[in-house]
Amino acid sequence: MDRSDVTLERMRTFVRIAERGSLSAVARELGVGQSTVTRHLSELEAALGVPLLSRTTRRVTLTEEGQRYYAESLNILRLVELAGDAVRDTQRAAAGTIRLSCTASFGLLHVGRLLYAFQDRYPDITIDLSLSDTQVDLVREGMDMTIRLAPLTDSSLRLRTLGQSRRVLVAAPRYLQAHGRPTQPRDLAALEGIRMTNVAGSDMVVLAAPDGAVHRVPFAGRFRVDHGLAVREAVLAGRGIAQTHLWLVADLLAAGHLEVILPDYLLPSMPLSMLIVPERAGISRVRLLADYLVEAIATVPGMARTPGA
Repeated sequence: MDRSDVTLERMRTFVRIAERGSLSAVARELGVGQSTVTRHLSELEAALGVPLLSRTTRRVTLTEEGQRYYAESLNILRLVELAGDAVRDTQRAAAGTIRLSCTASFGLLHVGRLLYAFQDRYPDITIDLSLSDTQVDLVREGMDMTIRLAPLTDSSLRLRTLGQSRRVLVAAPRYLQAHGRPTQPRDLAALEGIRMTNVAGSDMVVLAAPDGAVHRVPFAGRFRVDHGLAVREAVLAGRGIAQTHLWLVADLLAAGHLEVILPDYLLPSMPLSMLIVPERAGISRVRLLADYLVEAIATVPGMARTPGA
C-alpha cells in the first residue's frame, strides 16, 4: 500500500473509532459489519506505516501517532466539507445531515415543531434529533450541537445562549380546592410537592418577594420523578404542586387545567444554552440551524431573550 490508500472514507472511520472508543459501536453507527471497520483501519495504518490505535479485548486507545493524526484528520475533514459548501449555490449548500441533542421535554414539546418549520424552509437537510436529559459528549457521540437547560461552561465547545427560561409554581384547581391555596411562601411546607430527582436543589423552593426578600421553603412530597413530562402529568392529575418551566405547562394554564400559585413571587429562571462542536460550527447547514433556533426559541412561552444573544 502507498499514501494513495489514505482515503477520506478510511479517515472518517478512524476518526469515529477514536471518538467512540469501540469498533463495534462505529460499525453499528455506519450500518456496516465490524469486519469492514477493522479493514478500513488496518488499510489506513498500513498506508501510513504507523499504528494509530492500541487495541485490547476491553478498550481501544490512541497511540501517540494516532493522537496527532486524529487532530489533523479533524481539520482535513472539516476543510473538505467546507470546500463542498463553497462550490454549491446557496440552496444546494443547505443540504446534508445535522445531529442535534436536546433536553427531552423541551425537545418533545417545542423543538420538534421548530425543526419541522426549518426543514420546510430547507428540504434537503436531514435532522437526527436525540432526546436525553443526561449530559452528552458531543464529539464521542458524533453530534453537531446540543440544547441544554443549565449553565454550561465547556470551554472546548462554542456556546450560544438562547435565553432564560421562566419558572412558575403550578397546581391543578382540584388539588387547591382539596388542600387549600397557599398565600405565603411558608404555606408550601405543608403541601405536597412534586419533585424532579435529577435537578439539584429540587428539595427547596426559592422565591423572590415583590419587596426583594428571598424566601427558602422546604419542598417535599411522596412523588418524585426524573422527567419533566412526568411532572406535567402528575400535577395535572392533582397529585400536588410543582415548580416547573412555563413552557412545560403554558398550554395547560391557558386551558384552565392548571393555575399559577403565588404569582407575585418569582422563582429563579434557568439559562437555555446551545453548544456547538467548533469543527462543525462553520458548516453552512449547522450555522443555518443555529441561527434559526436562536430566533425561533425566543417565541416559545416563558423564554426571555438574553440581551446581546
